[in-house]
Amino acid sequence: MAFKIITDSASDVPQSLIKEYDLHVIPTPVTIEGVDYFDGDNIFPDDFYEIQAEGKDIKTYHISQYMFEQAFLPYAERGDEVLYICFSTGIAGTFQAANLAVQDVLEEHPDFKITIIDSKAASMGFGLIVAKLLQMQKNGAPKELIIEAAEFYRDHMKHAVAVRTLEYLVKGGRISKTSGFVGGALDIKPIIEVDENGSLQATEKVRGWNKALNRVTQIVMEKGKDLDKQVIGTVHGMEPESVEKVKAMLKEKAGVKGFIDSRIGCAIGAHIGPGTVGIVYLDEVNEAYDKYLD
Repeated sequence: MAFKIITDSASDVPQSLIKEYDLHVIPTPVTIEGVDYFDGDNIFPDDFYEIQAEGKDIKTYHISQYMFEQAFLPYAERGDEVLYICFSTGIAGTFQAANLAVQDVLEEHPDFKITIIDSKAASMGFGLIVAKLLQMQKNGAPKELIIEAAEFYRDHMKHAVAVRTLEYLVKGGRISKTSGFVGGALDIKPIIEVDENGSLQATEKVRGWNKALNRVTQIVMEKGKDLDKQVIGTVHGMEPESVEKVKAMLKEKAGVKGFIDSRIGCAIGAHIGPGTVGIVYLDEVNEAYDKYLD
């Protein structure tokens, strides 16, 4: 019986890690002009953002109960135990659908063991959790400690996100058209963080993109714990140069130990757009877990 760590594509785990660990990533559905695609399966960031720029009709919906049943059944049939790190309930209904699917699977396989953890995080916020857990497992951490670490990282994962344009937040109903028009005219850039319920919140507004990048860097330095001991996560839609600016500042000013870089996929990108830079980091560290991360 194997112990398997899995996640869904809203985690934006980079492809390099997916390949390295043979990670099972359950794809999030996205509908483009009425046609279903699956994030990270048959559509990827470059193609997605090109389609988005063309103004095509894009909708996302969370992974269904049936999709989860199909994902979990092979593990149940093999007798594997699963730890599933799930997209935040503050943003999507993924957690509820997964739990309903488990109840159906248990009817046929009552011995199936699965732990589902609501990450209360978005994008690389829980992608970074998954990356840390996979490394811990590779380095010999026991199952119980990995599950304990997942809960610790869930409780201490922080996000600092800069958004270049308000266009997609308006389209998604996150802000009003009036606010979007005024904000665009004044070159307003929202700073987004994730609250204790796992919901996206615009916590600040700054004028100008460079100021926004400076501000997310400052937030990480203000709230991050022992950044010189942390490998933190960076993620963007179509902003590689902006990410490199932020990384350079964090290296110079905070001595960040290292970075895991990724791209924002369809699940988040559909609602926030390509002009996005996010930094994810911990506001607390724990040596019991860190010793498995070297």
